[in-house]
Amino acid sequence: MGDKRVSRLQDLAWRAEAVAYDVFTFLMRLMPTDFASDVGGALFRLLGPLTKTHKLAWQNLILAFPEKDEAWRQRILREQWDSNGRTVFEFPQMDRIRPSTGRVELVNAERMEAIRTGGKPVVFVSGHLSNWEVMPAAIVDSGVICQMTYRAANNPYVDKRIRDSRARYGVQLFAPKGGDGARELLEGMKKGESVALMNDQKFNRGGVSVPFFGREVMAAPGPSRLALRFGTVLQPMSVQRLKGARFRAVVHDPIVVPDTGDKTADIAAGVAAVTRFVEDRVRERPGEWFWVHRRWPKEAYEELAARGLG
Repeated sequence: MGDKRVSRLQDLAWRAEAVAYDVFTFLMRLMPTDFASDVGGALFRLLGPLTKTHKLAWQNLILAFPEKDEAWRQRILREQWDSNGRTVFEFPQMDRIRPSTGRVELVNAERMEAIRTGGKPVVFVSGHLSNWEVMPAAIVDSGVICQMTYRAANNPYVDKRIRDSRARYGVQLFAPKGGDGARELLEGMKKGESVALMNDQKFNRGGVSVPFFGREVMAAPGPSRLALRFGTVLQPMSVQRLKGARFRAVVHDPIVVPDTGDKTADIAAGVAAVTRFVEDRVRERPGEWFWVHRRWPKEAYEELAARGLG
């Protein structure tokens, strides 16, 4: 009886969250796109510094840019809260933020066309840069068939709404992370479909240790493993915010994973190359990266605490 009651309460809570999500989506879609983006940026600039994750972002900036002064870090913190807020409030309108709508400038579009017509899948890689939803929107808007990975929401009703929202701008192929997702990615690539993965967050179990801003971090080997297995390239992309809800999506030169016969070393080289790519993009536009997650090992944060910065 107790279990059933808990289950019913959980279901009611999930349904209430889904209603709140629907109301938010409805209101955002009523607003002009740039206005919704501006509201999100202003709200997060105001409320973000009041959250616990603000301190984490501040610590991350010290770890990544120890040479910078406090005024610089505070400016970047404001910029990253603005970027995160805009991204959240833009999500319900992503069907209006694509190259075909004029809101996304696609740099190196000829490379995307070559992927579309080449008959060979690639492994798209990127990081949480600016509004990272622009990357899958730009891929599918270019006609490239691609499996997109995502982290399923705990609330199944909200998760379905997120899928439906993405379907509005053409993203309909999902491969949830984990064992089932890995199988879906493999099957997709066997059929000639490309895959796209974010490769800039902490990945402890089965991860590869690589340098990131001068410190070792654990990074996911999946993209490099897929590229090596299917004899294809890692295709980096980045997203830059221009003004308001307007963006530049850049298709960079591909990364070739070495194939020396030493699979472990080859995959590690691929992971290191992707991590360098992400670091380079973050250094170019630090205010547009997602600083509010624990990217470095706990020892790095313990070191800050020992210095009175924890």
